[in-house]
Amino acid sequence: MGVRGVQPGLPAEVPRAARPWSAAQRRWRGSDMTATRTGTETTQEHPAHAEQHPAGADRADLTPGGHTAEELKALAEQAGRDLEEASPLEILRWAAETFGKRFCVTSSMEDAVVAHLASRAMPGVDVVFLDTGYHFPETIGTRDAVAEVMDVNVITLTPRQTVAEQDAEYGPELHDRDPDLCCALRKVKPLEQGLSSYAAWATGLRRDESPTRANTPVVGWDEKRQKVKVSPIARWTQDDVDAYVAEHGVITNLLLMDGYPSIGCAPCTRRVAEGEDARAGRWAGRNKTECGLHG
Repeated sequence: MGVRGVQPGLPAEVPRAARPWSAAQRRWRGSDMTATRTGTETTQEHPAHAEQHPAGADRADLTPGGHTAEELKALAEQAGRDLEEASPLEILRWAAETFGKRFCVTSSMEDAVVAHLASRAMPGVDVVFLDTGYHFPETIGTRDAVAEVMDVNVITLTPRQTVAEQDAEYGPELHDRDPDLCCALRKVKPLEQGLSSYAAWATGLRRDESPTRANTPVVGWDEKRQKVKVSPIARWTQDDVDAYVAEHGVITNLLLMDGYPSIGCAPCTRRVAEGEDARAGRWAGRNKTECGLHG
């Protein structure tokens, strides 16, 4: 179950009553859902009536929850500005209260920090995990431990094809010959399908991880998937993550203590030498830095 406590070294949380709701968010909340609180838990209800959508909007243009992409984009951009200095827990409470069951967390099971934070903001939150068929046993073990001890609902997504079926169609070791295609088949497409019923998703991206992530907003717009993308620990450093893990006893992947500061699929991840960038072990020797999930 989630452990409650103060987050180390972060700005004080903004009181709920003083939070600067944007006009876009007030429209979203007023027309799509009602929130009922029991203690600190928030339960969202989504009316399913077909007529509850903006006048003139084509049904095909509506996102999960019944709003247009333009509305969601405006909401995300305003929230990114309003919540830039907020704590990760405050950001996740905003997401939980705004989207309810249309919100999920994605996790690579490198650690369970964001899942743990989200469980405090929204007990029972969906945590989506991509089982590519190539994971280290330690990663699968981390997923199983999270499902066992945390107040979350772990959802495992799998590709359309097993590894053997993919080998039969594309040839063996596609990850070596065409890593972009392999990632597309085993990560990008399954995630797009798995996120289809959500309006917003949370990631564990941090600005200090790599130059490609340096401008990650705490709340932004995922243009590719037409969803709100929440990165609550974007402003954190590795020291902040380590402090949170130590304070709350958060589950982490055993490989982090074995020279793997960034963990992906086993065939495409190696140990990192001292002084190397944390993501240097991902697709080492190739002109590839991201799997396609985040860019």
